[in-house]
Parts: sequence; structure tokens; C-alpha cells
Amino acid sequence: MNCRFCHTPLTDIFIDLGNAPASNSFLSPAQVLEPELYLPLKVFVCPSCFLVQTADYKRPDTIFNDMYVYFSSYSKSWLQHAQRYVESMTARFGLNSSSHVVEVASNDGYLLQYFQQKGIPVLGIDPTSNTAQVAIDKGIATVIDFFGVRLARELAAKGERADLLVGNNVLAHVPDISDFVGGMKILLKRDGVITMEFPHLMRLIESNQFDTIYHEHFSYLSLSAVRQVFESQGLELFDVEELPTHGGSLRMFAKHREDAAKPVSEQVDALLRREAEAGMGTLAYYCGFQRRALEAKLDLIAFLVEQKRAGKTVAAYGAAAKGNTLLNYCGIKNDLIACVADANPYKQGNLLPGSHIPVVDEASLRALRPDFVIIFPWNIQDEITRQLQDFRTWGCRFVIPIPNLHIVD
Repeated sequence: MNCRFCHTPLTDIFIDLGNAPASNSFLSPAQVLEPELYLPLKVFVCPSCFLVQTADYKRPDTIFNDMYVYFSSYSKSWLQHAQRYVESMTARFGLNSSSHVVEVASNDGYLLQYFQQKGIPVLGIDPTSNTAQVAIDKGIATVIDFFGVRLARELAAKGERADLLVGNNVLAHVPDISDFVGGMKILLKRDGVITMEFPHLMRLIESNQFDTIYHEHFSYLSLSAVRQVFESQGLELFDVEELPTHGGSLRMFAKHREDAAKPVSEQVDALLRREAEAGMGTLAYYCGFQRRALEAKLDLIAFLVEQKRAGKTVAAYGAAAKGNTLLNYCGIKNDLIACVADANPYKQGNLLPGSHIPVVDEASLRALRPDFVIIFPWNIQDEITRQLQDFRTWGCRFVIPIPNLHIVD
């Protein structure tokens, strides 16, 4: 395999999580008796551009299809994040009824709805027809397609060029990152702005967030790697913000290289220096991550075995992709975890891929009265523990598995 950006041959392994089904390939009860597809989950680091990336085993159209089960609007904290973003961007860039906001990977309209409420024209782009239909039902114009140079040219020809081009947690999801960024170059107006949010690779490594690695994520991104990709397509980063979302993310701002009206913030150079000083431009920085993941695996298995032998009931909350990566890497099945609750009705009644743990609603979890609840989406653990605070009345305790297993009393 060659690097998907600079085409350098890849031989340096960042982490190998074994074989696993796609993290959002939930099963219906009837499908349990059918063969289940397991694919290698191996991640490489490029020795030239230091883009961290998975090997290509699964095509995007087999992941992002009409059976996609992730709907952004089921997280209250994510909706609040989207609202704050809309307020900030509207004020900073003077967006109004004459502006045009385009979001790539717009999902169920979780973000564009807030621009629309302000009377700002919007367009969503998403390849998953079931999530896109929810947005369309809200009155949000949405194109159901994969984004890249081809679609950008089609939309630009129709006058759909963007004053603000948004992409939240999508840059890591594209197999051809150059084609994707090249499409943004085409769709962006001459004085327009691109904002992209993505989990920061530095935070992933520092906080042992190996569970955020799954087949949907083709790349794991540093600011340095992203800058190289954008510059190759004639775009320039002019600002960056560090965010707490998803365990530590970046929101970067880009413009056309020819746009002299937007000076480059000191924040960009400062973060690039931090990455360089940490050693992210050396292969040595990426060593040792496998060992840390193994330690977390052993701790979780030991905890579950101990509780099973003690006659305790362990359940979980959040049928998140990161939880499925963790479960399959650890080889955990439904004999150690009774069920996992999730607010998303599209997941309820199904089984987690690989582990076959049943997904239930919150009422069913409450009726079970478990002794422990493992919170898989640890990035919103505060939201979940507040939501389930009555569980403490029967002595239930919450377990956070990453970066290392600990119990929240």
C-alpha cells in the first residue's frame, strides 16, 4: 500500500487492532445466524508526510449507505456545539441572507438547521440517504452524493458556490483526501472560508484513544499533515482553534491562497511548532502506542471477568463506533456485558457487530438495574452520567475504559 496523499510506500505500522467488522455494521436478530465480515484494522504512518492512515479494505459506499445508523442529532451536547458554532461563524464572517453556507457530511441537518433559522441559505451534502432524508424533511436542501472534484464542479456550475464551506468530522472519513480537498477549492467562493473540524492526532496519542480507530476513519490527522494536503490544492490555513470535542479536536480555517484579505493567525504557527517539538515529524513519536492499547485491553478484560465471577451485572451505555472498536479488539462478547443502551432508535433492537451485545433503550437498562455501566462514548461522559444519575440510587457505578479503566463514583 502507498500513502493516500504523497504515494510513499507504507511499511511502518502505527497500531494493529486485529480483525473486526465495520463499527457501524449493526446486525438485526435474524442476521446473527449469517456469516459476519471481519476486516483487518491496521494503521500505518507515512515516513514522508506523516499522514497516519488505515489500510484500504472497505469501500466507502459499503459504509456510508442507506443503512447508516449514526444520526448527529441524538447527542444534546453535539447540538449545543453546533449552535455555538453557528453563532460564532455568523458574527465573525458577517453571514446574512445573501450568504450561502454549504456543509459536507451534513448528516441529519443537525447544524444547518441553525443557519436556516437565521435566514441564511444552506445546502447539505451527504452520501447516506437515510440521514439526508431527515434533513430534507426539515426543509434543508440536501444533495445525496459523495463529495469530491466531480460533484464540486457540478454544483459550481449550478451557482452553488459557498461563502462558508463546513466539514465536521468528515476529513478523516474520505479515502481520497486530495480529491476531497480539491473539491472544496472548486466550490469555495473567491473570498470564502472553509472550516473543518477533526480529532487531533496528538490528543489521540496522548490520551490513548485507540478506540477512535475504525474502518470509517481512513486518516488520523495532525495540523501539519492537513496543511500539506490543503497547500497541494491551492488552499492556505489561516487560523486554528483547539476544541474539547471528541477527546480533543481542531477547528481549522482555510482560504484560497490568493485571498490576501485574511492574515494567517499566530495560532497556526504556534500549533505547528508544538507538533514539531513533540516529534510528530519523526517515526519515533508513533512507537509504543500498540503497548498502551494492549494495557487498556487487559485492564478491561480483567475487570469484566472479576465482576462476572462476583455475580455482578455489567451493562453499557452508548452503542458508539468507538465502543465497537474496543469490544472487538478485546474479544468481548455478550456473556460479559448484558446489553448496551442508546438513545438512537435506529440502533435499538439490533446487535453490536462482532460482540453481538443487544442494543436496548434507556428504560430497559434502568429496569435491569446493573451494578456497573460502562460508558463507551467517554467524550460525552458528563452528559451521560447526568442523564443516568438516578442509577446511583441502587449503587450503580460508572466505568470509563479510556485512556485507562477507572470507576466514577
